[in-house]
Amino acid sequence: MMASPTRILMVSTEYPPMQGGVGRYTFNLTKELRKIGLQVYVACNEKGGGQFFGLSPNNIHNSEVLLRIVNEIQPDIVHVQYEPGLYGLVLDPFNPKKTNTNIESFYDNCKIPIVTTFHSAYTIKQWFSLGPTKTNRRNGNATKLLLCRVGDYWKRLLNYRSFHNLNKNKLKNGQSGVVFSYYMSKMIVGGMDKGDLKIIYHGAEPAARMTKKEARARFSLPQEGQIALAVGFRTATKGWDILEKMKVPKGWTIVVSSSENHYIKYDLQLRIGNNSNIIILQNDFLSEFDLSNLFYASDAIILPYKVSSASGVMFDGLAHGLPFVATDLEFFREFSAQGLGITVRRNPSAFASGLVSLSSNYAGYRESVDIFKKKLSWNAVAIQHANLYKEKSGS
Repeated sequence: MMASPTRILMVSTEYPPMQGGVGRYTFNLTKELRKIGLQVYVACNEKGGGQFFGLSPNNIHNSEVLLRIVNEIQPDIVHVQYEPGLYGLVLDPFNPKKTNTNIESFYDNCKIPIVTTFHSAYTIKQWFSLGPTKTNRRNGNATKLLLCRVGDYWKRLLNYRSFHNLNKNKLKNGQSGVVFSYYMSKMIVGGMDKGDLKIIYHGAEPAARMTKKEARARFSLPQEGQIALAVGFRTATKGWDILEKMKVPKGWTIVVSSSENHYIKYDLQLRIGNNSNIIILQNDFLSEFDLSNLFYASDAIILPYKVSSASGVMFDGLAHGLPFVATDLEFFREFSAQGLGITVRRNPSAFASGLVSLSSNYAGYRESVDIFKKKLSWNAVAIQHANLYKEKSGS
């Protein structure tokens, strides 16, 4: 008699056709897990394309919703894609012990083994960089803006440890955790040898096959020279403001392709003046096919981020054979140490110099990327997850 397939309840508030990196990751992982024979059910928001609904950042009853679903389908494993903001993170301005999300009681009461993928873990410097900036202030007088800013920084100062404790409690109350880098494992448990935390890279694969010439023609991009691509949601933490003052090195063009962030409205408009070496594409959110073609049109990824726990854009770029130039943040530093790109200080001249350095040994970086990208296939990522599920469920 054949054994029944392992049953997984995949939990992600965000799920396609909703736009967002966590949802996109969850969709691709789910698709590949099903390909290798696992039975995967998705619980998400009503706007997503899952099998069960009722989850929302604003739903204080998310835990009850999930417990009902678990009771109904009796999965072998519950796998939560944990990005705190997608589960209603509230930073208490007075008592950090009250800081919470709306799925804490689910972790306390679920009897099924839980695997948690952690999408956020910040150093204290990055934590404060998440605060309000001049790009997302609401209209108001200077006093109100100052009070808002002071209040936000006070909440962050008071709750930095509480934020990390939420991560640690998920690992403690669940069976296992997944992170995308050693940096993230260090932030959550102090290192990869402590706690039941597995490093499984963010999967990424091309969704199309096209020559560089064809891809550039598709987006009306110049055929000559090298292209550094900045792509993603328009958020202040992307750090694209430094491009405004950047003297783009000879032989390089920077292409910016952005789409609106649906969770926080930012008024971000790059002011590049007459800089013909920076091209802003007016295409908003791209399909997987078009996004893949845009990577094929490029020679490198440029990531001047102020904050990053992990970067799906970096992994996507690597999967398409592209090295990167990124801000010298802990996450990017881990991958630049493997010869996959360059990290620099976050200022215009440093990023310009980084592109020049990348050009000087471009073949070497491409060789390292081509070796590394094999680790990012969704099949390899799914198999690692399946082995983890089997270990934790005893099936």
